[in-house]
Amino acid sequence: MFTRIRSAWLPFFLVVVISYSLKAVEPTKTNWRKHTINDRSPFEAVGVADFNRDGRLDVFSGDSWYAAPDWKRHQVRQVKPGTNPHYYEDFADTPLDVNGDGRVDILTCAYFSRRIAWVEQPLDPTTPWTEHLIDLPGSMETSYLVDLYGDGTPVYLPNVGGQIVWYELKSSAPKVEWIKRQLSPAGAGHGIGHGDINSDGRIDIITPKGWYAQPSQRDADWQFHADFQIGHASIEIIGHDFDGDGDTDIVWGMGHHFGLHWLKQSKDENGNRIWTKEDIDTTFSQVHTLHLADFDDDGELEFVTGKRIYAHASEPGATAHPCIFIYDFDRKAANWKKITVYKGFPAPNAPSDAEQRDALKDFARGSAGTGLQMAVKDMDSDGDIDIVAPGKSGLYWFENLHISK
Repeated sequence: MFTRIRSAWLPFFLVVVISYSLKAVEPTKTNWRKHTINDRSPFEAVGVADFNRDGRLDVFSGDSWYAAPDWKRHQVRQVKPGTNPHYYEDFADTPLDVNGDGRVDILTCAYFSRRIAWVEQPLDPTTPWTEHLIDLPGSMETSYLVDLYGDGTPVYLPNVGGQIVWYELKSSAPKVEWIKRQLSPAGAGHGIGHGDINSDGRIDIITPKGWYAQPSQRDADWQFHADFQIGHASIEIIGHDFDGDGDTDIVWGMGHHFGLHWLKQSKDENGNRIWTKEDIDTTFSQVHTLHLADFDDDGELEFVTGKRIYAHASEPGATAHPCIFIYDFDRKAANWKKITVYKGFPAPNAPSDAEQRDALKDFARGSAGTGLQMAVKDMDSDGDIDIVAPGKSGLYWFENLHISK
């Protein structure tokens, strides 16, 4: 059974959205091993880099970084609770050497204080780090780095309420300077992502309300295409050719409800763009962050996502089992394979009053979710991609046993 949503002729393309249930096949068991970094950490952001320059990948989350391989904690800054005490003023921890001194700093943003800042690493990384304000653009869900122009230099792309903005690092020394770029707010909403939608070799920006086409000249206008409406979406919204037909498709999760979906792009006989919406998985809620990576070393990209525990404690499915899954599109079978990285236990005894809920108390100790960010890196240098997952119920990393030493 399917429902056809209105077809609309627009200049240069045709938008057709068909919504029907095509869920991922049942989970395929795989070998992933959970490691605890700090099972009492309440922070939802994470960044991975070699902070102490010993050749190993360390983990930064919230007020601390953790030194590999034994995850010794070094608290290096203060992170305050938001005006809503269920959240902390740390919605992103993105590693970048901002000032060019060879030491990895952290880019961060916050919802309640509406700030973007960089946190400078000192000569001794175990001593307090210094925060430098970049801008106060508005409330932000999270942010990430993307090589928007394809020149090897990433820009910082936050999901700002009511705005489409990003920040380019103009100068690292002797003074750190940023350039702020801003587009029309027509497509702004909960969620942001990127991908080459029109196959012109340039990275476009994807929003819950459509996409902005990158022009050939950096200072020219970005044209907005209101092709679709996908609701309160994840960060990232992923643009990638999953089915191998040469067109960029779109995958996203519902950040505050049930559902993981994709828009399959195709063309009609006249070359007009068609979008077909299909369900990937509707068995869990609060799908807030997605990441592409080649987890099985087959040369094709999969994506990882899961449940953000207590994105809002009152939302549908909030006390259901925490989980992390990988999704792999099988082009021959034309369906999604669902691979379980982690599935925990629900919180049946959580208070009925959502304001009294606390993930560290309500869920079993050691429960893992995705938080606002995840990191996908080879944490143990064995040649495959591992997963680092923060959240309100702790900080963990998942070892990919696809390639073992």
